[in-house]
Amino acid sequence: MSQSAVLTTEALGRLVEEIFCNAGMSTLQAGALARVIVAGERDACKSHGIYRIEGCLRTLKAGKVVADAEPELTQDASGIVRVDAKGGFTNPAFEMGAPVLADRARTLGVAALVINNCTHFSALWPEVEALAGMGVASMAMCPSYSSVAPSGGTRPLLGTNPFAFGWPRPSGTPYVFDFATSVAARGEIELHRRAGTPLPEGWAVDADGVPTTDPEAALAGAMLPFGGHKGSAISTMIELLAGVMIGDMTSPEALEFLGTTALAPHHGELILAFSPERFAAHRPGDPFARAEALLDAIAGQGARLPSQRRFTARRKSLAEGITLSAAEMEELERLRRLGLDAVS
Repeated sequence: MSQSAVLTTEALGRLVEEIFCNAGMSTLQAGALARVIVAGERDACKSHGIYRIEGCLRTLKAGKVVADAEPELTQDASGIVRVDAKGGFTNPAFEMGAPVLADRARTLGVAALVINNCTHFSALWPEVEALAGMGVASMAMCPSYSSVAPSGGTRPLLGTNPFAFGWPRPSGTPYVFDFATSVAARGEIELHRRAGTPLPEGWAVDADGVPTTDPEAALAGAMLPFGGHKGSAISTMIELLAGVMIGDMTSPEALEFLGTTALAPHHGELILAFSPERFAAHRPGDPFARAEALLDAIAGQGARLPSQRRFTARRKSLAEGITLSAAEMEELERLRRLGLDAVS
């Protein structure tokens, strides 16, 4: 019987990468996936941590993602950088394109990274946080697969369609937010289902369009957009910009391609990067200093800046390690030992 354990981020990263390699993934794909999954555990984002491994393996076993894909980057004189993920996961494609995107943004003031033909399973904050570390502000967005009813609707049509923003802070952690345009991420509902706990009211409707707090009924029905018509409009914008405009799948098309919501969705991703220095050129004041004044004023009222909980958890994990329960360690060992045979 496994016991609970405290692992360093490096040790957990090696274990997660080994699980993916044992399942047939290339080190390029496995390493990028391991880094973003470990980041979720490190920052106490359990819905995007090791919980996601099984879904990645299930998607691989179903033949809906290319295990050894090698992304291909192309660019021209414009501000658009393109990476074809070649049917692999988004993460190695982003790692390839991010430095080029940041460089183009610093040169032109604004640039875009288009990732096509990819499978997405993770949060978007790792992308915008990485770009903030390169000195640029950024916005990231992608569709998903149909699981959210539009405002006033009763059936799944839109995706959870996350949106993230990052602003670099030279003397501290960046200003970062990342949220689904649904009331909650689908992973949160799945965690409620596994724990046997009811959902908060207003999260979802059942298959008949009736409001429900039952996670099982919600997963069989539809989630709801946050903020009613406002969240629905933002979600639709993401379908248009990060689906239609970049020539990739919208959420209904992604669901048709997969045939199920049990696998990681296949679509594209759009990331916009901005150089604060270039935008603020020839105007009075340092944009970073002015941003700090605003953020300090927010915190001065006792408000918590987004992602502060994550950064606090990160400091603790880096100092003390990541604690995993006995059940989690047992599951990791099962996945490591069995590979694709561990999933249906």
